[in-house]
Amino acid sequence: MGAFLDKPKMEKYNAHGEGNGLSYGLSSMQGWRVEMEDAHTAVIGLPHGLGSWSFFAVYDGHAGSQVARYCCEHLLEHITSNPDFRGGGPGGGVEDATEAGVTCPEPSVESVKNGIRTGFLQIDEHMRAISERKHSADRSGSTAVGLMVSPSHFYFINCGDSRALLSRGERVHFFTQDHKPSNPLEKERIQNAGGAVMIQRVNGSLAVSRALGDFDYKCVHGKGPTEQLVSPEPEVYEIERADAEDEFVVLACDGIWDVMTNEELCDFVRSRLEVTEDLERVCNDIVDTCLYKGSRDNMSVILVCFPGAPKINPEAVKREAELDKYLQNRVEELIQKQGVKSIPDLAHVMCVLATETIPNLPPGGELASKRSVVEEMYNKLNPYQSDSTCGATNWGNVCGSSRL
Repeated sequence: MGAFLDKPKMEKYNAHGEGNGLSYGLSSMQGWRVEMEDAHTAVIGLPHGLGSWSFFAVYDGHAGSQVARYCCEHLLEHITSNPDFRGGGPGGGVEDATEAGVTCPEPSVESVKNGIRTGFLQIDEHMRAISERKHSADRSGSTAVGLMVSPSHFYFINCGDSRALLSRGERVHFFTQDHKPSNPLEKERIQNAGGAVMIQRVNGSLAVSRALGDFDYKCVHGKGPTEQLVSPEPEVYEIERADAEDEFVVLACDGIWDVMTNEELCDFVRSRLEVTEDLERVCNDIVDTCLYKGSRDNMSVILVCFPGAPKINPEAVKREAELDKYLQNRVEELIQKQGVKSIPDLAHVMCVLATETIPNLPPGGELASKRSVVEEMYNKLNPYQSDSTCGATNWGNVCGSSRL
């Protein structure tokens, strides 16, 4: 759904930070879409006496960016300030104890989970009220996937079809479940609210069954907020931390997951962390690789790393340099082979490389993750050759190869 540009916008927004025993990097790119509708939140040190806690979230907007932008600015406050999160209301919560100068205990696991749920329902109702007061015609909505990190637990939060995964002990240990209209429980709720699932969409239109905003799908009389065609209720999962084994968490919108599986992305991130400590660079590699794999959506990703994350491996760095040199030499050979009168275009070069067995390609990313190396060498040798593919064709489709 939605219109596309003639050429993808590949400029990226980046940020990074560290604290509370973790580090993070993020990248977001508009890509082929005519508008950037994603937003994100990254906060180390939470308000209301939770300085040792952190929060990260990706919001994937649709039909506009208003809801995603509002959530990135206000959702965390709705979560941490409500009485359910604080564990009991006035006189017994984190905020009250902090104001009184008292060292306050951490909220219980159940309080945190209840508070997150309450925060989602509150902000959704708040946005609806704002829209009604302004007589706004805003029909936008947004998925939300988040991670709240306490000293003892991870809290994974999901509302929609963005996704988070945890890598622990060199494998995918956990990932959130997408909320699609065709899921049996989601479909049952939709039908109970008088709707239908057609072409895997709510009433044949919306591709997610849970989201913030989307108030056109939340006006069934006699049904509560979590019983509507589209529900703002998140699923919240708590996982005890295992400091020796926890490696990293990836939060990403569906523009990433459309073209990479959980295992592919996990393996790709691990391979990148063995050659660089720059988390922004790793995130940029993710979005570029997904663009070259054929993603047509906005793309946003946050990578949160813990002490157990892979470290730079000199052997991996050496293999990476050898791979880049090999690809550069192959590009030169392919151009020289054709001769100056029939220089192949970049798409042809990529297709030829896709048929070859190339050692040490990054797992999960494969040749697509090295397209920038190929393109840079191609342009160096042939700066005047135009590339009719606009720089981001899905090479797998063009070449008929699943290796891309």
